[in-house]
Amino acid sequence: MKSAPLARSRPAFPAFAALLAGTLAACAPPDTTSPDRGARPVTETRMAMGSELRLTAWTTDEAAARAAFKEVFDEFDRLENLMSVWREGSDVLRLNAAAGGDPVAVSPEVIDVLTLARQIGEWTGGKFDVSFGALSGLWRFDHDQDNRVPDADAVRARLPLVAYEHVELYARAGTARLARPGMSVHLGGIGKGYAVDRGAARLRAHGLTDFLIQSGGDLYVGGRPEGRPWRLGIQDPRGPANQSFAVLELSDGTLSTSGDYERFFFHEGRRYHHILDPDRGEPATASRSATIVSNQAVLADALSTGVFILGPERGMALIERLPDVEGIIVGADNEVLVSSGLAPHVTWRTPTDAP
Repeated sequence: MKSAPLARSRPAFPAFAALLAGTLAACAPPDTTSPDRGARPVTETRMAMGSELRLTAWTTDEAAARAAFKEVFDEFDRLENLMSVWREGSDVLRLNAAAGGDPVAVSPEVIDVLTLARQIGEWTGGKFDVSFGALSGLWRFDHDQDNRVPDADAVRARLPLVAYEHVELYARAGTARLARPGMSVHLGGIGKGYAVDRGAARLRAHGLTDFLIQSGGDLYVGGRPEGRPWRLGIQDPRGPANQSFAVLELSDGTLSTSGDYERFFFHEGRRYHHILDPDRGEPATASRSATIVSNQAVLADALSTGVFILGPERGMALIERLPDVEGIIVGADNEVLVSSGLAPHVTWRTPTDAP
C-alpha cells in the first residue's frame, strides 16, 4: 500500500557496478559463481522488435538455458510478425488498412494488447493512445532521415484521428475495428512489454528462476542471483550513455523507462523527441524521463509512456493511485519525484542539467 501521496527524498548516491548499455541497466551481482549451486550466468543477445534483446540466466545447465533462450527469441519474432507496422501482413497493418471499414480478424495477443491499451488510455486521460500512428508519418526522429518540424496545420488536421476510444474490440469474435477512416494504431509503446512478459513465462516454464530480460527500455528480472536482488540503474536523461542517476534493488519485477533522449533532434534550440502528446500532436514537454516499476512488463511499458506525457505532478498522482505500481519521474525542470512505496528502496542524485 502507498504510505504517502508523494515522496521527494534525496538520499546519498552510492557507488555501483558498471552498467549495461540501454535506456536502463541491470547490475549483476559481483560474484558470478553461486556458492551453493555452482550456477553461472549464460547470456545471449539478438535484435528483436527494433531493439537489442538481452537474455541472461543463472544456471548449472547451459544447454537447457540456451534452449529456453531460443523459445524466447522465437516468441519475440512471432509477436513482432503480429504487431509490427513494418512487417507485411501483420495484424496491425491489416487493421490500419481497413480503418473506417468492417472489423478485421486479429490474433488473441493483439486483442489482449489493445484491451490493456484502452485501459491505460482511460487511466491517463488519453495521454497513452495507441492510435497516435496517424501522426507518425509527419514526424521523423531517425538519424538517417530528414528530421524536421511538420507544418502545424498538417498536425492539427490529423488530431481527430488520434482517438483510442474509437479502436473497437470484439473479443468473442476475435476482431477489431478502427472506426474512422485514416486512423492508424501503433503498438510501439506497449508491444515490447507484452513480449517481455511472455518471455519471462517461457524461461520459468523451463525451470529458470534467476534471469534477466532486457529489451531497450524494458527490463524484467527474476529471482535473486547469489541470494541478493538485482541492482538496477536508471539512465541520467542528460548524462552520457551508461551514466545513471538512480539505483534500486528489485526481484521478480519489471522496470520500464521512457525518455526524451533516445530519439530526438534539435531545431532552433528546442529538443524534439519521439514521444508525442496525443492532444497536441507534438513532443511532450513536461518530463525528461519516467520510470515505472511493476510486476507486469506490459503495464510498465505503457504506463511509462503515459506518465511521461502526463508530467510529474499528474503522473505521480496516477502512480500513487494504482496498486503494485511505483515510479520515478524527472521533470522538465530536472526535479526528481519518487513514489512513496519506492522511496525506501532507491538511491539517487540530481541528474545532469542540460537542454
